[in-house]
Amino acid sequence: MRIGVLTGGGDCPGLNAVIRAIVRKGVQDHGHDFIGFRDGWRGPLHGSAVPLGIPAVRGILPRGGTILGSSRTNPFKEPDGVRRITENLAEHGVDALIAIGGEDTLGVAARIGGEYGVRCVGVPKTIDNDLSATDYTFGFDTAVNIATEAIDRLHTTAESHMRVLVVEVMGRHAGWIALHSGLAGGANVILVPEVRFDVDEVCGWVTSRFRASYAPIVVVAEGAMPQDGDLVLKNAATPLDSFGHVRLSGVGEWLAKEIESRTGKEARTTVLGHVQRGGTPSAFDRWLATRFGLHAISAVQDGAFGAMVALRGADIVRVPLGDATARLKTVPLALYEEAKTFFG
Repeated sequence: MRIGVLTGGGDCPGLNAVIRAIVRKGVQDHGHDFIGFRDGWRGPLHGSAVPLGIPAVRGILPRGGTILGSSRTNPFKEPDGVRRITENLAEHGVDALIAIGGEDTLGVAARIGGEYGVRCVGVPKTIDNDLSATDYTFGFDTAVNIATEAIDRLHTTAESHMRVLVVEVMGRHAGWIALHSGLAGGANVILVPEVRFDVDEVCGWVTSRFRASYAPIVVVAEGAMPQDGDLVLKNAATPLDSFGHVRLSGVGEWLAKEIESRTGKEARTTVLGHVQRGGTPSAFDRWLATRFGLHAISAVQDGAFGAMVALRGADIVRVPLGDATARLKTVPLALYEEAKTFFG
């Protein structure tokens, strides 16, 4: 078979490990031929592709990002997008397509497979860990480790100057990075998109921390919202991407100003941004991404199209792509209540 591979959405540590595993097992065990489509769904949309053989994937296991490039292209928003994709796949002799991505990328794969007959297998990728059909997505562990290290370092500055430090982490709809890194880093307040926050209550926790002669660290997910407002954006005029998402960031700076004005304590903001998704993947993410790649090629070999590989406990299983993208996995209230033990 000739199998296409693409990586869509935001870049993520571990993408190259998936590509490597797919090609190594596919060539060595089954004799398949591989072609990599450039820049997510833009590749098959425009017929932009490169050959993928074992020499092309040597040495990429520890590399961050993706050797294939990525984008947030939505072919359903392009003129004749699906027709152009199916024609380009046929022109390149592609028998099956492995799509590696998050909710948007896999949502396209599910629809293009279910409605138009493109034979797709999905691999879950997102640092947000918000795909409901899998226990973990690769990239999440690396992002949490990076955020935790940053929080560890910021503690010393906060205590040296006795100021509030607000750390803004990624998390559009799900606060997994904020929750995990906040707990691991000893933050005094953690704010997630799933639970609207009261600024006065946050200020109360901050003041309580100062009374104990310690400087507070506030970790806030970029999608967290105050009780009496909407998303706080640095630039509300920023256009939406092709999947209808606004570019987030701004709540950290806004919150720091609110805390400073209400408490009289100096407050500064650190926005980790793309630092969280760049660089070398953690050992766990290399392990998980490699296993996902191995099982993705097995799914293609078995003709299990319309499926996504997923982690359940210690096992890699197959789930319908439609189920994988039907709803987001958000932080349960019970887990958030556990974390509140350490607030203030």
